[in-house]
Amino acid sequence: MAVTSMANSSIRDFTKFNRMSTTFGVSPFACEYLVIAGGGGGANANQGAGGGGGAGGYRTNAGTSGGGASAESVLSLRAGSYPVTVGGGGAGASSSTFGDGANGVASVFASIESIGGGGGGPGMSTSPAPSGGSGGGGGAREEAEPGGSGQTGQGFDGGTGFNGGGNQRLAGGGGGASETGDNATSTVTGDGGDGVASSITGSSVTYAGGGGGGTRKDVTPGAGGAGGGGAGSRNAVATDGTVNTGGGGGGQGTTSETAQAAGTGGSGVVIFTLPIQAIATFSAGVTQTSTVVGLNRVYTVTATSTTSETVTIT
Repeated sequence: MAVTSMANSSIRDFTKFNRMSTTFGVSPFACEYLVIAGGGGGANANQGAGGGGGAGGYRTNAGTSGGGASAESVLSLRAGSYPVTVGGGGAGASSSTFGDGANGVASVFASIESIGGGGGGPGMSTSPAPSGGSGGGGGAREEAEPGGSGQTGQGFDGGTGFNGGGNQRLAGGGGGASETGDNATSTVTGDGGDGVASSITGSSVTYAGGGGGGTRKDVTPGAGGAGGGGAGSRNAVATDGTVNTGGGGGGQGTTSETAQAAGTGGSGVVIFTLPIQAIATFSAGVTQTSTVVGLNRVYTVTATSTTSETVTIT
């Protein structure tokens, strides 16, 4: 005989069983993540052009990773405590000195670490600009400086500066998560490399763009790469990378011996998902928000006050 009805108690028991099953989300929990490190700061150069900062490293198992890599492996987390750190952006070269931009700071979630972006170079030697998640752009003062190297699976190299002497000094763009920073030429300043879009939050957002190069020549400074990269400048303060994108700071160029500040890199971000049945509790120094998307809760961590912060999953 066909079953045409079910008692309320039976319905409750069936629902309870479903919620206890492994397919309904008990430890170990399936976890998607996006971990973006802080972007590198831009450089400036005395009567020259400073390179743009490289984007922070970009790692994810929820889509394409940085550096042209495919999605990373599935991550399963058992109940317990895990480290979480949001890396700050590297400082741009200051208005009191000429020099490199600082590298960004690494971001960490559980066993996943993304490397901070490389700072832009000031073009003082033939050595490359700083390496990082994505490499910093090469500057142009004494030399046409090569761009820094990006980390495999996280980002791309920075672009090379151009030095034709006199005012012919233009810097390369910082590398981005999806492409190399542009090389400078005799007429064009290097743009920062573009970042990679992610829909882990339910909406498409692009992260980890490189900073644009600065220029001494009277041409357009380098544009920041899509994904929070700051624009370069000429005889003006350069643009910072956007907060919580890992964008590189813009490089600064000048025709004088008076320094102006290059752009600071944008801070990183840590985003991860857990089944809605899981409970995540954060240590006191974590700034985060959460929202439900489908059967998962998406946590977005935008700041951590120390490198010892944790999330405890139960």
